[in-house]
Amino acid sequence: QVQLVESGGGLVKPGGSLTLVCEASGFTLDRHAVGWFRQAPGKEREGVACMSSSSDYIFYEDAVKGRATLSRGDDKRRIYLQVNDLKPDDAGVYFCASDLYLQTCNPSSFHYGTWGRGTRVTVSP
Repeated sequence: QVQLVESGGGLVKPGGSLTLVCEASGFTLDRHAVGWFRQAPGKEREGVACMSSSSDYIFYEDAVKGRATLSRGDDKRRIYLQVNDLKPDDAGVYFCASDLYLQTCNPSSFHYGTWGRGTRVTVSP
């Protein structure tokens, strides 16, 4: 069974950092594009970062550019999203997504068929 599980969310003070982890089971992430999406209360899900299957292209949304780093784990089953200097607008539920037929990084959620259940990030003093 193909699954994604996110972890690493929590309560962080503004200016703090955290690393979100996406772990795959039933498939490996080195052959597929992977994306992170954020959904804030009352807002649509939006693409935060994504990486192509070959890792040669990484996208970051403007709001996190320069503060976020997307990377793959050596075990080929984990993707890490580190975000530094967290701001209140970074808060929301973060979802990891992939697709068995997607190799190209795409920040649109439409292209991903496999999703995790999300991990909540709260940014508050």
